[in-house]
Amino acid sequence: MIGDGALTGGMAFEALNHIGHEQKDLMVILNDNEMSIAPNVGAMHNYLSKIRSDRYYLRAKDEVEMLLKKIPAIGGKLAKTAERVKDSLKYMMVPGVLFEELGLTYLGPVDGHDMHKLIETFKQADNVRGPVFVHVLTTKGKGYKPAEADSYKWHGISPYKIESGQVLKSVGNPMYTDVFAKTLIELGEQDKRLVAVTPAMPSGSGLIPFSERFPDRMIDVGIAEQHAATMCAALAMEGMKPVFAVYSTFMQRAYDQIVHDICRHNANVMFAIDRAGFVGADGETHQGVFDVAFMRHIPNMVMMMPKDENELRHMMKTALEYNDGPIAYRYPRVNGLGVTLDETLIPIPIGKWETVREGEGYAVLAAGPMVQVALEAAEILKREGVQLRVINARFFKPLDHEMLLELANSHTNMIVLEEASEAGSLGSAILEFYAENRIFDTRVSLMGVPDRFIEHGSVKEQREETGLTAEAVCTEMKQFMSNHPYGIGKTGFSS
Repeated sequence: MIGDGALTGGMAFEALNHIGHEQKDLMVILNDNEMSIAPNVGAMHNYLSKIRSDRYYLRAKDEVEMLLKKIPAIGGKLAKTAERVKDSLKYMMVPGVLFEELGLTYLGPVDGHDMHKLIETFKQADNVRGPVFVHVLTTKGKGYKPAEADSYKWHGISPYKIESGQVLKSVGNPMYTDVFAKTLIELGEQDKRLVAVTPAMPSGSGLIPFSERFPDRMIDVGIAEQHAATMCAALAMEGMKPVFAVYSTFMQRAYDQIVHDICRHNANVMFAIDRAGFVGADGETHQGVFDVAFMRHIPNMVMMMPKDENELRHMMKTALEYNDGPIAYRYPRVNGLGVTLDETLIPIPIGKWETVREGEGYAVLAAGPMVQVALEAAEILKREGVQLRVINARFFKPLDHEMLLELANSHTNMIVLEEASEAGSLGSAILEFYAENRIFDTRVSLMGVPDRFIEHGSVKEQREETGLTAEAVCTEMKQFMSNHPYGIGKTGFSS
């Protein structure tokens, strides 16, 4: 089974190509509701729309097939002419000819909400030798009028009144995605080279306002992350400033293109990585905890994450003015802290961290939302006489070598706190740096996402489950302090 949005992906055509070649008894069911995360785009969508909506086109199917059967199979030139006539009529009139040419028998389209007709079609498909393609039409949100009327909004919905469909809007600070959307328009006004590219998530990535302001500078390629990445590389090589707006979990699909098409060519592509870290209601499959691990090791890549929504704006300006290769800024699926947003945007020096709270002997190096968690832990420990230093380790790559050497020279014991996979993490990068520089008396403890998939739940629940809370930081620090008191040397790492 496959949705019509997913049918635009290259992997779907790889499968159809293989299925048509093998000619095994296999049923492919297309659930066609004209929607994925956003309204579908592209030639495949237009092709399916033609099959779906042209009544004359559908009515002619049976008549043409009957006509084709009446053409006699005779030898010589006449037979070849008859075959060409068959093909011409088929191409003009029979729906699903693309799938037929790939070697699948096309059945449909059929109403997916008519159970009798649906079962009848499946029985018919079961009797056909070889692969069959069943085109099923459904309505997204069927049976609930508000959802039927606005399938775009109801793809992912907040709490609502079931009687009316009215969304219960929560009062709070703007989400990082909203701040990204506003800032992207500001930067688009400043630089006409800026163009946004997204793989079928214009709304979720906050690009609708940008597309309305700059309709010629927003490209939705459909569910095709690999194509989106390579297109960004091509745009960058032609002097544009492409922003690849994508969820962290979906960017995994474009790993090969990020390596070979973007980073190998040092293309000046900006990655706007939304849903970085835990995603709460988006579910287990969308956890954005792996992108640091699979991107920071690629040559030429720069990666950063803001401590708050105002720093995100400055990072976006940093990325726009950076001209030396690919650069990524990642941000979470949470509300911002409500800080004041600077009107003037100033680029941040590449690879430079900042101390947001002074301390001595012990430090937490935190990234993104974990900076706030570290500050909360520092406030708790202050009541117990511990002056914890908190560092906003906003660059995953390059690291702030100067600050890391300063921490080592001052014999500071440290925890690296991040909402990302501990394997391949910022913490791992710091351990690698100390090992490479043969610094063996600096103690580093890692607090990240453990080596397992994190299940569905709220962000608060997910942080509690993985021990990424202020209380957990205090517990870890106290244990760390008892094992490695400040000023007493002991060779080796703690992790």
